[in-house]
Amino acid sequence: MIMKYRQIQKVHQGKFITRYDISYETENGNSKNYEMISRHSDLDSYEDLKGCSPDAVVMIIHDPAGEKLLLNYEFRMAVGEWVYNFPAGLIDEGENVSQAAARELWEETGLPLKEIREIWKESYSAVGFSNEKTVVVVGSAEGDIRPSNSDMEEIHAAWYSRDEVRSLLQFHSFAARTQAYCALWILLDSYSNPK
Repeated sequence: MIMKYRQIQKVHQGKFITRYDISYETENGNSKNYEMISRHSDLDSYEDLKGCSPDAVVMIIHDPAGEKLLLNYEFRMAVGEWVYNFPAGLIDEGENVSQAAARELWEETGLPLKEIREIWKESYSAVGFSNEKTVVVVGSAEGDIRPSNSDMEEIHAAWYSRDEVRSLLQFHSFAARTQAYCALWILLDSYSNPK
């Protein structure tokens, strides 16, 4: 059995996100009210809740040899601290995923997107409180990194080896998706290249 959707109600309209209350009925007939946020300001049905188009791109970028990983060290205002994260950003109106990835990578790092190796099916960024969808773009880049061209973001991008990433994971804060990929990147290498 699944919970039965009852209704969605807009609670607050912000500049970039909208807060909603969603009502469900549980399997036992109890009411369940759930607070959530969305990048979409006009949700009014169950289909709207599930059927939104992707909001953002996340780039997993390696150097052409696949020996280094590009990470941003950025100040995230919602948590008030510096965290390691992949380059990422919103898809602008009229852009496709590839265009958004190339633009965001350039804006945040100054690197041109050399190659797209894979584009993954969209996934949810924070399934516990939002229906925001992101698309992961896996690719490569090379060149000289430069500071972000936005004065609204504090980002320091750099290339990291597996040993450097292993050390970062022990002592620094990460975005969850970035931490998970970095840990897997290290583990898979240790299995294929035991010391």
